This record gives sequence, structure tokens and C-alpha cells, in this order.
Amino acid sequence: MKPQRIVWRNVSMAGVQEPMDIVIEQGKIAELLAAGEGNGDEVLDCSGQFVSSGWIDLHVHAFAELEPYGDEIDEIGVKQGVTTIVDAGSCGADQIDDLAASRATAKTNLLALLNVSKIGLKRVDELSNMAWIDLGQAVNAVQRHPDFIVGLKARMSGSVIGENGLKPLIAARELSVRTGLPLMVHIGSKPPGIEGIVPLLADQDVITHYLNGKKNRLFDDHGKPLQVLADALKRGVQLDVGHGTASFSFEVAEAAKANHVPLHTISTDIYRGNRLNGPVYNLSLVLTKFLHIGYALEEVIAAVTSHAAAWLRRPELGRIQVGEPANLTLYTVTAENVELVDSEGVRRTATQRIQAKGAYIHGQFIEC
Repeated sequence: MKPQRIVWRNVSMAGVQEPMDIVIEQGKIAELLAAGEGNGDEVLDCSGQFVSSGWIDLHVHAFAELEPYGDEIDEIGVKQGVTTIVDAGSCGADQIDDLAASRATAKTNLLALLNVSKIGLKRVDELSNMAWIDLGQAVNAVQRHPDFIVGLKARMSGSVIGENGLKPLIAARELSVRTGLPLMVHIGSKPPGIEGIVPLLADQDVITHYLNGKKNRLFDDHGKPLQVLADALKRGVQLDVGHGTASFSFEVAEAAKANHVPLHTISTDIYRGNRLNGPVYNLSLVLTKFLHIGYALEEVIAAVTSHAAAWLRRPELGRIQVGEPANLTLYTVTAENVELVDSEGVRRTATQRIQAKGAYIHGQFIEC
């Protein structure tokens, strides 16, 4: 029989000086106490470990049947200490029902961004034919899954859009207006250029891959943010890392920090290939890169907890509060050398490592 009352003893939180006890009773946070004060049927010594609300990965590909951009939900979720993942446009209206159904056997919370192309990532040029952008079908999909679809996804790279220029993004903007959902826009290689894409984004829209090292990026050759980026931030556009196989540069990330570009959300853009073969591997390693760049631990953790939860309009996912379901990630920060590699093949050696140890969700602790 499972213990009814569990104490996580002497666990730390980023940015908080004193460790604490977290008491979990029947899957909910029962008490938050000073270290040593909690009582329960089972007491787990968490000395030297950190806790946060459950990590949120805002950009993954979790529709297992797709190649190359697919993976199993829990392989990139709870097995990596991540309690909530957001599939970023794997499916359009044609297959979003199947993605929604795949949650039934998963322990990880799964949400989705609907690809504005009805075929989703069945092909990797899904916006090259405007006939595949059916606004009526997309609206119907959103209406079928109002608690599952949290936004829209448009991949605005030359290899994806073909000869269509900005037309897919203009259609996506119309769909956003009709559904009230924000856009996540992937930026990559030209055409179209950044100068055409970014002005079409509005408050709460998201630029993913904002730290890519490609020529069509948000920073000039000297590492200074382009004016379109500064203007977008003033409008309330959000920035998401979306590391991926080809979309994270140490040089650009260091320039962003040096120029005080805000760190909104850190995500992996993980799928089977870059989980097994790198350079992503897991969210812990991506977070380690930002710790190495010089961000404080509390900034790094906020980017996968409270910031992501706020964008999702589900603030409860980003807090630890008495009376609410226990949604927690347990992790360590250790002094050790670890080699890191970005999407350009550039290597850095970090001296500290963030490592998820487990996730507590739906009344169960799953070790990493």
C-alpha cells in the first residue's frame, strides 16, 4: 500500500537560502515547513537536492509515429524530470485527434500547438502548398480540443515554405485572430528574412530558435540585437530557445546575455534523433548550458517553470502551493566538469551540472 503522507526532507529551492520540508498527502501539497518539521508515513532525505514546480518543455516533438521528428511522450517527459511538455506543431488538423488520444497511456502532461498546415510534419515542407492551410479545418480542431491545443505553430524557413514567402504566416495570423490563440513561429534559413517575419508577430506570440547561429538571425555580425527584435519585445513578443539539432549557438546566446535580451523560456526541440545522438540529449543538459553562460540558477529554473506556465496561462503549473496537486521536479546542481556542444559544433566545458533526479506527478514519483 502506498504511503498516504510523504515528506521530502531538507530540500532546497533555487534562490531561497534555507532548505525546507515538503509534505505530500494523497498527491497534494499538504504543508510547506522548515527543514526537519515535517512528519509522515515515509520520509525521504533530500539533503543536497533542489526542488521546483514541475519542469515545462515548451517545444518538443512527441508524436511517436512521425519520422524524423517524433518520440515517445514519457521518454522526453517524466523520464527526464519534465512533468509537462508542449508538442510544437507535429500535427495539423489531420492528425491532432490522434496526438490527443496518445495522452491516455502517458504519465507526462501533454499539450499541443496546432500546426497551421493540416498535414503537420508528415512532410517537412508542410507550408509549401497553400492548399494544405485550411483555416476551417484548423478552427474545428481547436474547437474539438480547447483544453489541449494551447497555440498555433508556423515553421517559417525557406525549406518549409517553398515559394510562398510570407503567405503562410499571414494565414496563421488570421487563424490566430479567429481562435484567440497565440502563434509560435520557427525562424530559420531565408527566405523569408527576419525583417519580414517578426513585424507580423503580436503580444504573446513566440519566436522559437531565437538563439540560432544562422545568417537569418535576430543579431547582427557584432552580436547586437536587431531593431526588429527590440521592437518585438516592446510589443510583448516572447522568446523561446528551441535548442534542437540546428538552432542553438553559444556565441549568439552569450551575445544575447551581454545585451540584456530577456530569457523567457528554455526548451529543447527534442525528438528521437537529437535525444539519442545529441546535441540536445535532455532538458537538464540544455539548462546546464545556460548556467554555464552565466545565468543564475533561479533564472534558469524560472524559464522552465513560472515563465512557461505564465505563457500557457496555467500559473498553477509554475508554483508549489499548499492545497494544490504536487507537480514537482527534483534535481541536483553538482560541481563537475561536463562537455557541452551547441548546434554549430562549438564546445564548452562547464564546471557545474544540473541533473534531474525525478518527477512527482499524478500522485507518483518517477525516477529519471
